[in-house]
Amino acid sequence: MTKILVWDLPTRVGHWLLVATFAIAWLSGESEAWRLVHVAAGYAMGALLLFRILWGFAGTRYARFASFLFSPGAAFGYLFGLLRGRPAHYTGHNPAGSYAIYGLILLGLFTIGSGWATYQELGGDAMEEAHDIAADLMLVLVILHVLGVVLGSVMHREKLILSMINGYKQGEAGQGIDSARAAWLLLMAALLAVAIWLAYNT
Repeated sequence: MTKILVWDLPTRVGHWLLVATFAIAWLSGESEAWRLVHVAAGYAMGALLLFRILWGFAGTRYARFASFLFSPGAAFGYLFGLLRGRPAHYTGHNPAGSYAIYGLILLGLFTIGSGWATYQELGGDAMEEAHDIAADLMLVLVILHVLGVVLGSVMHREKLILSMINGYKQGEAGQGIDSARAAWLLLMAALLAVAIWLAYNT
């Protein structure tokens, strides 16, 4: 086992920006004075999710959806192994974590879409209620994801949070990616700039 680069820079930056924008949107959601901040955070989340979907096809090895397409049985198997104290080790996303990612992307898109409709005064109270429920479910999934990361870090004796900061994990030589793909951050920045501009000008 050796230190290998697993998470490219767009994956890491996008991950932490999603954390930040979701936190801002959540904290500003009930404040009329912070309404535009809430909307801007939502639009920024939308841009980041759009980039993440693109990156799921065009990104590096472990960022691609193809690398974490697991069956539900594999996810339950991993969770049972975790409860028994003998979880299988994965260089990239584990099966349970992969479903958390899919859930966060889908819930995020629905939350943003329902929020946009509410902001445009479409759908009435039902749409606003759907937006609130989706945001609550997303928060629950975020909490479960964090708990899974902490538990996985303990079980595997890995610093999984640190790996999403510096990109490195322990693995076999030759399993790492060859580049952090930093140039793709320009596209992410452009999408964010457009999203924030739209938030304040529509």
